[in-house]
Amino acid sequence: MTEAAPTAQMIPIAQINILNPRSRNRATFQDIVSNISNVGLKRPITVARREQPSDGKLYDLACGEGRLEAYIALGQTEIPAIVTEATKEDCFLMSLVENLARRPHAPLELMREINNLKSRGYNTTEIAKKIDLAKSYVIGIAHLLDHGEDRLLAAVDKGRVPLSVAMQISNSDDAGIQQALCDAYENKTLRGRKLLTVRKIIEQRKTKGKRLNQGSKPKEERAPTAEALVRVYRQEADRQKDTVRKARLTENRLLFIVTALKQMFRDENFVTLMRAEQMEMLPAYLAERIQAAEKG
Repeated sequence: MTEAAPTAQMIPIAQINILNPRSRNRATFQDIVSNISNVGLKRPITVARREQPSDGKLYDLACGEGRLEAYIALGQTEIPAIVTEATKEDCFLMSLVENLARRPHAPLELMREINNLKSRGYNTTEIAKKIDLAKSYVIGIAHLLDHGEDRLLAAVDKGRVPLSVAMQISNSDDAGIQQALCDAYENKTLRGRKLLTVRKIIEQRKTKGKRLNQGSKPKEERAPTAEALVRVYRQEADRQKDTVRKARLTENRLLFIVTALKQMFRDENFVTLMRAEQMEMLPAYLAERIQAAEKG
């Protein structure tokens, strides 16, 4: 016998608590709002009734944060919802799994969600089962997270470094890292460009630290020294001299052209030829210079 589909009911939005809020792309959110405004809500949200209501909120949101926020943006006070029996932890997990399943993830996002579950008391076996990942992968990611290895996590996420190699790098000193690279090369885990990429990441980790986007310290503004001022003055003086030299060279070339043209235009045969070719007109600036030279 087929189980009847759950029935949605109208729930006051003010009574819904969002357990796992997340930021979303503004353009994507506007698409959700527009779609709901034009077509309506195709799928109700899912909420669970609180055992001990507080702050006027009787329900925890399990699934449908985007739809809920769209209803709020449209000025609605109630939203269709399916009320389910679930603990607060179950609601959090349902929301997390929906987020993981529905959207592409930025680097480290999946790892952060694994860490969230770990911090809420789930062990690696439970996490792996809930989000459908291999237990060894969850163990490795948890290890890198515990050691603040953001740079290695990003490389693993993008497929630049195998997780096993990243864990060896995290657990080793310089000598151990070199041995790990040799082992990875010998067993063909890392070869060619991929090996060079891993070496670059190791160097960045060594010079810039394990964390990403740590921010650089602003440079202190120093008062210019006498030597620096003299150096700048000399550079500017040299630039000015070079400009003057180029200007004089251009002036001399222009004078040569004007003199040559003046002599050529005194030749009637040349003038006749130029008229026959319809080339008797000169640029205004040259014509003015020739006229000035004639008067001079």
